[in-house]
Amino acid sequence: MKTPRTHRWRLITAGLTAVLMLGGCAGAGALGAGGGISLTVAIVANPQMKDAIQLSSQFTRDHPEIHLRFVTLPENEARAKITASVATQGGEYDITMISNFEAPQWAQNGWLTNLTPYMSAGYDANDFVPSIRESVSYHGGMYAAPFYGESSFLAYRKDLLAKAGLTMPARPTWPQVAAMAAKLNNPKGGVAGICLRGLPGWGEVLAPLDTVINTFGGRWFDEKWNAQLTSPEVRKAVQFYVDTVQKYGEPGAAISGFSECVTQFSQGQVAMWYDATSMVSTIEDPANSKVAGKIGYAPAPVVATPASGWLYTWALGIPSTSQHKQAAWDFIQWMTNKKYMTTVGSQLGWARVPPGSRLSTYQIPRYAAIAKPYAEATLSAMRTADQAHPTAKPVPYQGIQFVRIPEFQDLGTRVSQQIAAAIAGNITVDQALQQSQQYAETVGETYRQ
Repeated sequence: MKTPRTHRWRLITAGLTAVLMLGGCAGAGALGAGGGISLTVAIVANPQMKDAIQLSSQFTRDHPEIHLRFVTLPENEARAKITASVATQGGEYDITMISNFEAPQWAQNGWLTNLTPYMSAGYDANDFVPSIRESVSYHGGMYAAPFYGESSFLAYRKDLLAKAGLTMPARPTWPQVAAMAAKLNNPKGGVAGICLRGLPGWGEVLAPLDTVINTFGGRWFDEKWNAQLTSPEVRKAVQFYVDTVQKYGEPGAAISGFSECVTQFSQGQVAMWYDATSMVSTIEDPANSKVAGKIGYAPAPVVATPASGWLYTWALGIPSTSQHKQAAWDFIQWMTNKKYMTTVGSQLGWARVPPGSRLSTYQIPRYAAIAKPYAEATLSAMRTADQAHPTAKPVPYQGIQFVRIPEFQDLGTRVSQQIAAAIAGNITVDQALQQSQQYAETVGETYRQ
């Protein structure tokens, strides 16, 4: 008999509760020092989220009774702390930044508040990109409000390709990309051929690598939950990824995640970069990027599937334990409504507008003018991402750059550590996959019972 989903989450997070010690902080829903409501917001420390914190004084100006306390965390740490808090009903947070990996599962467990009843007609939930809206919904209700949405694509320096006499295909394959990376790689000139994540974490190196595995014909499990991480298809995909980043990738690839790659690409140290479409908020911002306006975009490279881009959103949810759900919603709707997009654009720069969440964002004239080089590429990638059919062969799970089961947070992290070790040259790909197969078999056995 399968372990109930809620119990699975509690078992998985039992060892994580120690990380929740936030000495001296007010708990969720506490009264502020001035007698108002104090909301604790757990948020990922990515650039767009830092912009929201910077602008949040405009919210508190209009809601003087609400005091905001932000707990900003790197992605890996945020996932662990937020999961441990919500799964154990710890009540530390009133608002949590989560993704489409957690939202449907946590909604099924009763850990999140259904936000649909709070949404007014003016909020216009139907304006969210359909695939993103559906990814955070459960039984017709939205359990998280998308802040930004993304798929994945290949960014490349048009000037460097032209100088090397290269032309990016309209729909590149991974072998073509690797061949171009070899020609563009110029370590002596301070330019790597390509940037690919290598940092351990199920949301770090495994995000791009899983799409490579998918399009090479690989999968994590077959229809009967037998682990497939030592299959020829997976081995070929992982060996390709490791070889490519070792030969033509960024320095320190084994410790490079999204943040490191966005910095290196925007500073002109990388010729190509395969990653999240949300990168455009930084690399096309003249204030933060030396290569803004010099970038071209191509679909996620493929091999055996017609498309391979992932689907992801950072979104805001309200744990069911929050004692001030209306106040929490007031902040969420401020941070995710249409007006917020124009606020960011007019005050911080149009390139910094959170992309990929609302369709209307791409109709704002000033944003549309700036976003023209990548708008269609972004929306096309999100339209073609298929969480229900991510692989060439049938699978019993959903998810493109993740496997949507509770155990994947731990399983993915363990496997990612093996992959990072292979990228660093500490172990071979075969050794990494043999150990990963054992981890995956343990998980698969619980689903075969």
